[in-house]
Amino acid sequence: MIQDKIDQYSDMLFKIAYLRLKSVQDAEDVVQEVFYQYLKKTDGFSDEEHEKAWLIRVTLNACRKVWRSAWNRHRSDEDVVLYENFADGNSQPGPEENLVAMDERRMLLEAVGTLPAKYRDVIHLFYYEEMSVKEIAEATGRKDSTVTSQLTRGRELLRKKLKEEYDFA
Repeated sequence: MIQDKIDQYSDMLFKIAYLRLKSVQDAEDVVQEVFYQYLKKTDGFSDEEHEKAWLIRVTLNACRKVWRSAWNRHRSDEDVVLYENFADGNSQPGPEENLVAMDERRMLLEAVGTLPAKYRDVIHLFYYEEMSVKEIAEATGRKDSTVTSQLTRGRELLRKKLKEEYDFA
């Protein structure tokens, strides 16, 4: 049973943790800790959505704990590794298209990674995990209106950031 849950949620939780921490090793540690907490949890979940929301919430809390740790405050930027394998493609484009698409995904991921955490979380959950505003609100403990405004503000920040990247005039 636990292996099914790991298979089902580990990629999503890893991506959330990576976007928060910008470290593959820390993200892996967080996911491992989340599933440890899942094993220790004695009471059940009312449904699948409640379980998913709980896992996301525990992941975000674990990321905050790592972020506040003394080790993280003294870590250098050289320890940060970019996780590029973020989106799956179903078509078979040529090598040039692959390079352009990879570069665009990398730039978008870097831009999302520079957003403040509150915007980064909702952008990731909405676009990469395809969660609704209501599901994000439940998972993060925020109001629907707060999630909507954070999505709007996060999109605007991304638009400005990406415009700077492509605006050479």
